[in-house]
Amino acid sequence: MTANKIILAYSGGLDTSVILKWLAEEYECPIVAYAADVGQHENWDAVREKGMATGAEKVIISDLREEFVRDYIFPAFRANAVYEGSYLLGTSLARPIIAKEQVRIAKQEEADSVSHGATGKGNDQVRFELTYLALNPKLNIIAPWRIWDLNSRARLIAFAKEHDIPVPVTKKNPYSSDENLLHISFEGGILEDPWNEPNEDMFKLSVSPENAPDSPTYIEMEFMQGTPVAVDGERLAPVELMTRLNTLGGENGIGRLDMVENRFVGMKSRGVYETPGGTILRIAHRDLESITLDREVLDIRDSLVPRYSKLIYNGFWFSPEMQLLQKTMDEAQGPVNGIVRLKLYKGNCIPVGRKSDNSLYSEAFATFEEDEVYNQGDAGGFIRLNSLRLQIQALNRK
Repeated sequence: MTANKIILAYSGGLDTSVILKWLAEEYECPIVAYAADVGQHENWDAVREKGMATGAEKVIISDLREEFVRDYIFPAFRANAVYEGSYLLGTSLARPIIAKEQVRIAKQEEADSVSHGATGKGNDQVRFELTYLALNPKLNIIAPWRIWDLNSRARLIAFAKEHDIPVPVTKKNPYSSDENLLHISFEGGILEDPWNEPNEDMFKLSVSPENAPDSPTYIEMEFMQGTPVAVDGERLAPVELMTRLNTLGGENGIGRLDMVENRFVGMKSRGVYETPGGTILRIAHRDLESITLDREVLDIRDSLVPRYSKLIYNGFWFSPEMQLLQKTMDEAQGPVNGIVRLKLYKGNCIPVGRKSDNSLYSEAFATFEEDEVYNQGDAGGFIRLNSLRLQIQALNRK
């Protein structure tokens, strides 16, 4: 395959730095190194300088933070998205926005090809390429990990040293990590053995629960139609709000997760995640729904969460079924308005109060004291009607 110009999704790390040099040698065409700012702690001047030094014709850095939070994180959390009961989809949500911007840049730069640094074993190759194909199926897709012979970390490092590319991965920091405004993930190194406990010095966004403050932190979160809008009464823009929650969660040791998940490509993978702000957000949102959503609406919505979450994890953000589900999820959020009070303490996020003008909770109905709105005698007939099929089965057994 030939290419007139290639847009590479570039991070400045070992893999994409090697890929940048390899593409330039293999295809002998201009390479544009594109880096997406989705909230990771990065020296962007150094990324630009390294990209140019490694052979890029141009380095483009796109600030996607606001769009990422507003149009990807918040919609997913309105749906209470969670993969396999634990993972809050930090990497999965970032990939479609990164790939979408890459497609836009390809059009802007009149490039006919796009490339990424995802391996042939991972989920990210699927997420990137499904987005490319959904938004511009005419683009050539170059996935070096699937076609070159640099198929090990040792070979990558040797190639990098041969071409004077700085190698950031060391024995002290052997992990493959991905960071954005929602989380940071860690894979590889000692984590490849699922019996090994992560080293404490690996974590970046949170203190250990043991070292968190000995007194709890109380906060209040306000939502409008399922979207967070304020913390402790202060209205915040999306990026500011996630940054505030990340700080509060990190200080209190909240949001650490160690799990073995099922990758879309078929294998199991062990990952360790820090999602401090997202953990607070999901717990608060779920708690507010407990008083604002009708029981049957909540039941139907919850039945769709695994399917919705799997679509995100598997890379189908830009699919018609995802659009349908998102509209359904958002439709359910109309009454989810109000405030939740939370207690943050040593790794725990505990709802301790909630209120809403749309609350369906009625103390008059729920009280154990004498009331005039509920005839307890009605419960007998209700139970007998609901047990009718059970009674018939019992009679048949006899």
